[in-house]
Order: sequence, then structure tokens, then C-alpha cells
Amino acid sequence: MAEILKGADVVAALNEKMTAEVTALKENGVTPTLAILRVGERPDEISYETGATKRCATVGVGVKHVLLPENTDQSTLLSAVEALNEDDSVHGVLILFPLPKHIDGEAVRNALNPRKDVDGITDISVAGVFTGASHKGFAPCTPHACMEILDYYGVDCTGKKAVVIGRSLVVGKPAAMMLLAKNATVTVCHTKTVDIPAIARDADIIIVAAGKMNAITAEYFSPGQTVIDVGINWNEEEKKLCGDVKFDEAEAIVGAITPVPGGVGSVTTSVLVKHVIEAAKRI
Repeated sequence: MAEILKGADVVAALNEKMTAEVTALKENGVTPTLAILRVGERPDEISYETGATKRCATVGVGVKHVLLPENTDQSTLLSAVEALNEDDSVHGVLILFPLPKHIDGEAVRNALNPRKDVDGITDISVAGVFTGASHKGFAPCTPHACMEILDYYGVDCTGKKAVVIGRSLVVGKPAAMMLLAKNATVTVCHTKTVDIPAIARDADIIIVAAGKMNAITAEYFSPGQTVIDVGINWNEEEKKLCGDVKFDEAEAIVGAITPVPGGVGSVTTSVLVKHVIEAAKRI
């Protein structure tokens, strides 16, 4: 049976380090603060906001909530973003997506100052991931959480074959770049890739961001692999959360695997808070 790479252990280690960093910043008169900008009342966004707020409180990071109604127009929203850019007491800004359909999301993303973009949504932040210029912004939190898990459990990527299943700009592409930065040899698979199972079986490390519940089955795996499952899906039949990986089949074959829930998702919010602290240190 595979080793289960639990997110809770990674979070505990991050919390210990972050608490010390926040204490040091406060001793110098700086309280790291995250602003959360939400438009409307989507339950999933409220849930994420609640989780982020609790995680900030755990390590002493402040939170400023900015709530706008669903029918907020583009100019009002852009003005709210600009106000947060200019607010020196705010070090990081989280804009909750998706925005209402009448809003130009791309314009809103790129209105945010990259120095405060703690979720890696601006074009400049994304460019920083691809060029290795991390000072230009922060990586998206989910692929960064994958790297934190690999680091915590001592998975050395140098010289290893890594396969990323999924090519989104939110997870797949930045995860590939971050693995390259760790000196892995990376293959990115997607819906047009021929024979993904054969490619995946040859990998040492697999990051799965396919976006389809239980899509990655036993034929994709071989013994000794480390598997990071980014997927979070609701299984209506079983009434539970599950990943993109068919967990029971993979667990019986591979060397180590993250669970869903309790894996990448639990670390992602901690990475967000880590970025806020880093932004405060930079400023």
C-alpha cells in the first residue's frame, strides 16, 4: 500500500514557520494583512473566504473583507481593486473568482498590483513563474501547494521524470514550470495527447489536474511513483469528495499519493497565507 501524503502534516509545519515570521514582522510594526474581495454571495466563494480567514487567524495574519453586490458594475469593481492597490496596510489581495458574467475578469485580474497578487492571477505573476523571476509576483497557490507537499515529504525532483496531466494556466502549466525549476524532466499531457497511460506509467512523479472525477485509473500507474492529485470533485453517487485519480486503484500500486480530501486542497490555503507574509516582508 502507498504512503499517504497528508496535507495536515504539511500545514502544521508551515504554520509553525509562519507564526514565527508574523511575530517578527509585528515586532517591527508590520501586521501582514490579506484583503479578500468578493462580488456576490456564491456559497463556494463564501466557504473559501471563511477557510482563508480562519487560516490567517491561526498564524496572526490580519484580514480585510471587501464585499460588493452581485450587480456591481465594472468601473466600481476596478475602483475597489485600485483602492486596495493604494492601501499600504494591505499586503496581499485575494479576488474571488468566478466573477459575475457581466464583469471582464481579465481586466480585473490585471488591474491588481502584482506585488499584492498572492494568488498568481495577473499576467505579470504568471510570467514570473515561467521566467523564474519570483520577485515579480507569486505562483498560483495550488501548484505551489503541490511543491510544498513534495518538499515536506522529501521527494527530490532532480533528474526525475515528471508528468503533469492537464495544461490549464491555473495548475498544469505553472506546475510544469515549477517542476522544471526543481530540475525534473517534465512532460505535459492533455486531451490531445496520444496514449497518456503509457507516458504516465514511465514517470517518477505525476501531478494530476485533469478536471474529471476518477478519470485516472490503474493503467496510468506503476510501482514506486509519487502521485499528487489536484482534483476536487463531488461524487453524487457516493456523497463524498473525490479526486481526478481513482484512489483505491492507485493506492494499491504507487509508492505515495495525496488523498482527496485532505491533500493538496488543505495545503493551498496555507500557501496563500505564506504569500501574504512574503509580500509583507518584501514591502
